[in-house]
Amino acid sequence: MKKANNIDEYIADYPAEIQQKLEEIRAIIRKAAPKTTETISYGMPAFKQNKVLIYFAACKNHLGFYPTSSGIAYFSAELKAYSTSKGAVQFLYDKPLPVKLITQIVKYRAAEDAVAAKK
Repeated sequence: MKKANNIDEYIADYPAEIQQKLEEIRAIIRKAAPKTTETISYGMPAFKQNKVLIYFAACKNHLGFYPTSSGIAYFSAELKAYSTSKGAVQFLYDKPLPVKLITQIVKYRAAEDAVAAKK
């Protein structure tokens, strides 16, 4: 896989069915945090406010969603149905994305980032 310079290039490098999921999560994040800027960070699509709030990535068997450890910890009860680690959630490609949960996590991270920026 070639190095992407932006999210459009990143998404274009995947098969159509994966592109659809990537565009879907991108749209959810944009809607939840409209003041963010898209970027590529650590080779993954990311959304930045003051700092990066959220990353996502196409993996072999799932869509990786990376709201940092604080996002995972705060929503740990809601994330019990998903495979998680300290900073990541796995959304299987053959299941619908949990739009409401993703939206809540993104809004939480945006608020958390705004508070940190004021300090």
